Amino acid sequence: MASSSFIVGIIGNVISMLVFLAPVKTFKHIVQKKSTENFKGIPYITTLLSTSLWAFYGLLMPGGLLVVTINGTGVALHIIYVSLFLTYAPKNVRIQSLKMVGIIDVAFFGAVVAITLLALHGNTRLMPVGLLCTGLTIGMYASPLYEMGTVIKRKSVEYMMPFWLSFFQMLNGGIWASHSVLVRDLYLGISSGIGFLLGSAQIILYFIYYKSTPANFTVEPGP
Repeated sequence: MASSSFIVGIIGNVISMLVFLAPVKTFKHIVQKKSTENFKGIPYITTLLSTSLWAFYGLLMPGGLLVVTINGTGVALHIIYVSLFLTYAPKNVRIQSLKMVGIIDVAFFGAVVAITLLALHGNTRLMPVGLLCTGLTIGMYASPLYEMGTVIKRKSVEYMMPFWLSFFQMLNGGIWASHSVLVRDLYLGISSGIGFLLGSAQIILYFIYYKSTPANFTVEPGP
């Protein structure tokens, strides 16, 4: 069982890495243009918080090495993404984004770590951090629901997030849900399972409405 969970976890790490690397195309464009144009910084700021919390959760969880390694890598990548966004964003957007980083990624995350380590002890530390990770991850997976409603209304997939990003997020949720069953991790299982279901719904919508999408629409591999 331990070897099976490790192998599934390694596969999950590889797929998660593909998801984390998806914004590289976006930031290559930003650096070339020296402008963030219409791109929003909040997805990268919130994902930095999510990966930070999951990495912390992995440190608290016995046998959480694979959770730590992939989310630690996610933290490093999103620090780069957020830094590039702040570098090339207009002044007013930069100031707003810096405030968000300070509140969400520094103050809130720091408070969670401090309270967990100082006020809680033993296994009681896992539950509040696990609940936070689960809630935040479900929220991130559920964020495309508005676009899914637009897709149904307009019968066009041009309003969806890129197909391959949706596909790998679905695959990512499925693999980590399987890993959670093997290691009996409730929090990872709930968030990943819901992520798999929501990702599957996006893929199903894609195949339903792809043919009715305008002919000039092309499938992009990343955001």
